[in-house]
Parts: sequence; C-alpha cells; structure tokens
Amino acid sequence: MIDYLKSSATNNFFLLAGPCVIEGEEMALDIAEKVVKITSALNIPYVFKGSYRKANRSRIDSFTGIGDEKALKILGKVRETFGIPVVTDIHNPEEAAIAAQYVDILQIPAFLCRQTDLLVAAAKTGKMVNIKKGQFLSPAAMRFAVEKVRDCGNNQVAITERGTTFGYQDLIVDYRGIPVMRDFGCPVILDVTHSLQQPNQDKGVTGGLPHLIETVARAGIASGADGIFIETHQNPAVAKSDGANMLRLDLLEGMLQRLTVLRAAVNEISK
Repeated sequence: MIDYLKSSATNNFFLLAGPCVIEGEEMALDIAEKVVKITSALNIPYVFKGSYRKANRSRIDSFTGIGDEKALKILGKVRETFGIPVVTDIHNPEEAAIAAQYVDILQIPAFLCRQTDLLVAAAKTGKMVNIKKGQFLSPAAMRFAVEKVRDCGNNQVAITERGTTFGYQDLIVDYRGIPVMRDFGCPVILDVTHSLQQPNQDKGVTGGLPHLIETVARAGIASGADGIFIETHQNPAVAKSDGANMLRLDLLEGMLQRLTVLRAAVNEISK
C-alpha cells in the first residue's frame, strides 16, 4: 500500500478524501466517482475515506452512522466499483478484523493513538495502519505508536498530523512536526480539515474554519507532507457530521490543481 501511495511514477502527494461519515450509498459513490475523475487527471494516488461509525461525539443525540454492517458494505462497494483503496477508522480491538474485510487501511483516531490493544489488533490484520497524532502529543512521541505496529511485524504504517490543542476551543498545526515524523521512516499525512476544527463549543457541536482549508493544505505540501487528508461533501451545510469544517466537493478540483503545481515546485527545489 505504501508503494501505491508514494508512487515514484508521479512523485506527487497522495490524497485521502471522502465524507466524514457514510450517510448512504448514493452519496458515497457520487463523491468517489467525482474524486477519482479529478485525481486520475492530476496523477494523484487516491484513497477513499469514510467512517462507518462515529464514536467520538460531543452529545448523545449526535448522528453516529447508518449501521456498521450497512456502512462497511458501502465502503466495500466503493472499493470494488472504482478499484481504489479505502480507509476507515476503528475504535476498539474487536472492530479491526471486521473492518479489515472491507477496507485497505485501518485508521486509529487521534484520541486513541496510545491504545496499545487497538494498535496491535490493527497491525495483526496485515492491513496498513494510519495513526492520527493525538491532539495532546508531541510529534516526537508518535515514534512509540509507530513502533507498536512495527513490533507486530507490520511495516505498513503512516502517521497523520491533525493539529494540537490550543486553549479550549482551537487547534494549531506545528509544521515542524512533519519532518520530525518523516524521520521515523513512514509516510506523514496532513489532515487539513480536522486541523481546522474548533472543538468543545458550548452548544455541543464542533465548529470549524473551512475558508482556511487551502491555506493549511499549501503549508503542508510546502513543509514536506507526503499526503493530505480532506473531508469533503456535496453540501457540508446539511452533512450529518463535521459539516463545519468539510470542503465543498465542487471546490476540490481547483484546489488540487494548485496543490499539484506547488508540489512540483517543492520537488524541483528539493533536488
């Protein structure tokens, strides 16, 4: 999987993108189809992202999903229909083997990145493991999470930067962490949209700063991120989860075009 993501044929960044949560088959297939068309034209290796269940919600009445089995089958259909890899997040060790039947990459949520049993279970599936850096951890501390996966005999591991807690209701990205984590010998991904969350709002609904998505993405590419992670939706205003910080789908193509130009410039000056 790492060979696919870091294709020497394109020398481009790779993209993990899709909705925050699977809301239904039609919306998932529509997003995948549009992003596949864009990324194929730009030679960007693409992984479809979709959560089959949202376990970390502020309020008990928040939307969590359409049902695990139903959502996982939709992820499997996206994978089969478009011939692309798929990533989803898991929340406890028992989910690892189940989700691994439908996806190519198992993602460890940021709040759970220190959970040894979860990391071990994901690693033992043989699937690639993408570990999101905890909002409370330094980049250097992520070495130990990576080692847990590798110590299980699985070298297919990546780290995703998703911002660090700043005060009670904000996150910041320390771009110094990207080269620090790349020194661990695994791909480093910048989760652009979650880095722009404004959590812990008093109404129990996470806010966001979507107008800064391209700014953060450009900085990530310039500082050496191997891949970017973007949640996107046809209409974020009606999305059932994380609508406040998702990118509107019709804005994705132009942004990726510009990021590809920037990546080419970074490659040139790095020679």
